[in-house]
Amino acid sequence: MTDRKHILRPGPRLPRKPEKPQAPVPKAAVPAVIETSTPAVVRSDAALNCFAAVPRGAEEVAAAELEALGISGAMPGKGGVAFITTRSGLYRANLWLRTASRVLVQLAVFPCMTPGDLYAGVHAIAWQELITPAMTLAVDCSLRDSALTHSGFVALKTKDAIVDRIREACGQRPNVDTAMPDVRINVHLHKNVCTLSLDSSGDSLDRRGYRLERNEAPLRETLAATVIALTGWDGSLPLADPMCGSGTIPVEAALLAARIPPGLQRDFGFQRWLDFDEVLWNQLIREAECEIRTLPVGLITGYDLDSRALLIAGRNAAKAGLEGQIHFFHAALQAFQPEGDSGVVILNPPYGKRLGEEDDLRELYCQIGDVMKKRCRGWTGYVLTGNLELAKYVGLKASRRYVLFNGAIECRLLKYDLY
Repeated sequence: MTDRKHILRPGPRLPRKPEKPQAPVPKAAVPAVIETSTPAVVRSDAALNCFAAVPRGAEEVAAAELEALGISGAMPGKGGVAFITTRSGLYRANLWLRTASRVLVQLAVFPCMTPGDLYAGVHAIAWQELITPAMTLAVDCSLRDSALTHSGFVALKTKDAIVDRIREACGQRPNVDTAMPDVRINVHLHKNVCTLSLDSSGDSLDRRGYRLERNEAPLRETLAATVIALTGWDGSLPLADPMCGSGTIPVEAALLAARIPPGLQRDFGFQRWLDFDEVLWNQLIREAECEIRTLPVGLITGYDLDSRALLIAGRNAAKAGLEGQIHFFHAALQAFQPEGDSGVVILNPPYGKRLGEEDDLRELYCQIGDVMKKRCRGWTGYVLTGNLELAKYVGLKASRRYVLFNGAIECRLLKYDLY
């Protein structure tokens, strides 16, 4: 019915880590396959259909990131960006994307109304060419507006089809490891269409490797990077965070300005694939390291009243390879005074989502507006908040509003031109 197609083919393996090629193989037994992933040839430059999942509101930013990486034609959609690239582009996307949470490589798309449809569509793929019995796997599932409504059942049925196919081919089956699998499979079921993908990232990309300690309710790294990108800040002007907490915004800004890839200190799922090209990967790492620069003194500063949070911020910055390049100060918001005639100031104050907290935070938001108005003239101010009622107490007129999501919380990034 359809030609046999392979996404990934065997290549050199990592020491003591079985790797995997990727291959979609739709068979006549599958319910009419809508689409199978490319390519059908064994080349490192073969096209891969990919999807970068991002925080809602960051889609256009992520598309611009891909364009800057030389990956053209990215198509932003709700919650992510679809794009086509090569193996090199896939590696670079994982290494360099600051706003994406993971990068998926599509294996197949097929209609799915029943458990039988799901099992047949998954079983049609030659999983024995992707996963050996010695490897481990995990299945992630998301579904919406479909006849199958239980994500746990869909994940289990997918796993059964995968291990059955491998056992039929190899005589043995791989084990499941939900914590640290060799291969992570993503199942997305929307309006009775199943998209089956390999997760090339492994751990979520917001886990950069530098934030070993976290203050209460830290801002996710990907969202912090999105906020910085939306400000247009490029490292040519000072940037200050008067309520920096454990330092996520200053560190993400510093990584950008220093040209440090956010994924430089971590491993990725594709490194455990059977076709992993270690030579290519090492070349990309060397090229990235040659571009890293040291930041000028005073470019990025962070302030907070919580001394413990500042200690964590300093350790996180050092772990990110930025020791001594971000300057943290112990100071209350009322004492904040940026240095320089112009720059960008970013605040992520508490949202007050618990009962009774809003009353306590009104004064804080009033102070934010007062400090920006009196002490930040010539600068551009940005406030990220998930509470628009509290934002009114800033008392300044926002010149622009961006809609972002912090998990399930709908937020606004408010821009203030300070004269």
